[in-house]
Amino acid sequence: MTAGDSGTVEWTLSGFGDEIDQDPRIQAAVLLALGARHLEVRSAWGTNIVELDKTQLDRLRTELTDAGVGVSAIASPIGKVQVDLPVEHEVERLDRAIAAAEALDTKYIRIFSFYRADGVAPEDVRDATLERMSALAKRAEQAGVVLLHENEKDIYGDIPSRCLDLITSVGSPALKIAWDNANFVQVGVRPFSEGFEALAPYVEYLQVKDARLADGVVVPAGEGDGELAETIAGLRDRGFVGFASLEPHLASANNLGGWSGPIEFGRAARAFRSLTDRSGVSLV
Repeated sequence: MTAGDSGTVEWTLSGFGDEIDQDPRIQAAVLLALGARHLEVRSAWGTNIVELDKTQLDRLRTELTDAGVGVSAIASPIGKVQVDLPVEHEVERLDRAIAAAEALDTKYIRIFSFYRADGVAPEDVRDATLERMSALAKRAEQAGVVLLHENEKDIYGDIPSRCLDLITSVGSPALKIAWDNANFVQVGVRPFSEGFEALAPYVEYLQVKDARLADGVVVPAGEGDGELAETIAGLRDRGFVGFASLEPHLASANNLGGWSGPIEFGRAARAFRSLTDRSGVSLV
């Protein structure tokens, strides 16, 4: 995650392994073939990352290490619950994500900012959301990890203004942004035009997928309305040198994840690399 000797910016390519296969060994093999030496762990062997026990985490670490693949982030489901649950509910689950991050040698944990009941306005759950996000960030600070808030539809932080509200109101060095262009598109936002300038200082991690404004369908990078080319150039110009993690969702998607399979995952990787090549960004 550095600037290359020739002046070319280098970003570290990663991807959601469970969009390829349930078997981490197959996940690693496909990612390596696509030029990625890291993966983002959401699940392994069909089990969510926060449900893996110590034996399973040790096995996962061994298999990935043997394959020569590192872990860019823990793609946890923390915050994908109703905001009226007790504060301690997600803090306790975060402890499981922290244990996974420690076992797999990564400092990043993806989180979300809570669902609300039907008919409830975002401003009506702002205080409860901030209370819970602050508690999560405090625990992350204690553990020495960084929480990456991913913008997603139906949570508090779905649009740029509320993402900014979360980050600045919590005000923790342990809470940053995982930027997702497609998710912004799916809530009617043109990501670069309407959100990049305000949020760029807090972007720590890039989730790579695109979508069409007309119908919300997810497509390979550059084929939708997510302004991926502009986003790549904007991050490059700001000196971003972090992880870019492929989350294609090209075959199916649900509120806990998505699926692409090896062939479609490869198509997504090639589309993204085409964009970065044209922007002078090298994926390593």
